[in-house]
Amino acid sequence: MSTCAPSGPAGAGDVLDVLGVGFGPSNLGLAIALAEHNDAAGAGGRRLSARFLERQPRFGWHRGMLIDDATMRISYLKDLVTLRNPTSPFSFLSYLHDRGRLVDFINYGSSMPSRLEFHDYLEWAASSFASQVDYGCEVVAVEPEVGADGTVEVLTVVVRSAAGEVRHRARNVVVATGLTPLLPPRVAAGERIWHSRDLLHRAPAAAGTAPERVAVVGAGQSAAEVADFLHRTFPAAEVCAIFSRYGYSPADDSPFANRIFDPGAVDDFFDATDDAKQRILGYHANTNYSVVDPELITDLYRRHYHERVAGTERLRILNLTRVGDVVETEDRVELALESVVDGSRDVVSVDLVVFATGYRSSDPLRLLPALAGTCRRDPAGRLRIGRDYRVETDPELRAGVYVQGATEHSHGISSTLLSNVAVRAGEIVASIATPAAIATAPVDGNRADLAELRGAR
Repeated sequence: MSTCAPSGPAGAGDVLDVLGVGFGPSNLGLAIALAEHNDAAGAGGRRLSARFLERQPRFGWHRGMLIDDATMRISYLKDLVTLRNPTSPFSFLSYLHDRGRLVDFINYGSSMPSRLEFHDYLEWAASSFASQVDYGCEVVAVEPEVGADGTVEVLTVVVRSAAGEVRHRARNVVVATGLTPLLPPRVAAGERIWHSRDLLHRAPAAAGTAPERVAVVGAGQSAAEVADFLHRTFPAAEVCAIFSRYGYSPADDSPFANRIFDPGAVDDFFDATDDAKQRILGYHANTNYSVVDPELITDLYRRHYHERVAGTERLRILNLTRVGDVVETEDRVELALESVVDGSRDVVSVDLVVFATGYRSSDPLRLLPALAGTCRRDPAGRLRIGRDYRVETDPELRAGVYVQGATEHSHGISSTLLSNVAVRAGEIVASIATPAAIATAPVDGNRADLAELRGAR
């Protein structure tokens, strides 16, 4: 693992082919695709140099929700590589073989690993690229290098860390900064107000306070998992599950509906009209948004019912209810609750509240204000993004700006999910590797070779 170190301006020859901003699963998949491209190019082919920048101090993916018995909602075959290259040494099966658990996993009889195991797989894959990733770095600006003819072939990425400021130069920048936790308006995170992403980071401290009542706001998978976790972790506490529906709705994971996550569905969505895009997202929202695995719904209902029979109702379902004002005091949180049926209001006092209210995609141009006038937008103000995930720009910007994640409006519902990581990474590499997208300057020594990466493990 490398860390940022202060440096002066890069020399004219120090230009990377690819600079990845963020190093979660999306850009990890890209790093693998680049390594495999370089391996296929051989000694005489055009190889691509790359580096990645990550704000976290080490690799991590939703660490705050790595609950012990939580399982993935997709098949292990939708890993970082298999849908693009089933023979890749970075597949989940290769990971199992390396860990000595391949036979055990087969005997386990499920295609969906635990979230902990899949995270371990991601860390295993990321370890091969430690020398290409600068952790603990925050990108503060991306600046164009304007040539004498007014065109921009190279972008300068300004990075800040505890060690100082670093400047990298690249022909292509791939922004994959992940998702931003979403809280309701006028609600701010605090000591007793959490977003679900911080659950496992904050729960150990709360365990020593023996909370009497906790609340979970939300109706999706994360909300149900948080309610289940808190109910098991604090055996003396009342857990209030608050949502505006009658109850948790099951996720549609039927075979036909799952086709919305197929690589081919990206083509269908990209070519559709704006009206058709909205209809498609509406038709299939129940595959991903505000839905819960049926098995977990059944388990929570069974628990809730048996508690009512026993007269010790700890898991309380406050359905058809909205949360209004949220006030945090020194030792409590006051929640103003409103009935969606008649508008009546009540105030509930809790020791802590967890908002499992989802995420929103980070704005890619937050890091690129100097390029905002060059990047094209649609009538709704959203970035125009090509099928190859490259932002459409004015002709003078010849350096590539690619986006992973913030493309649901253009590429469909799988944009922020793991389902299409492998194929998308290959498409981006193919786009960057085309002659029109590559300058002819020599590549520096910062490149990945599969033989070296295999040896690193």
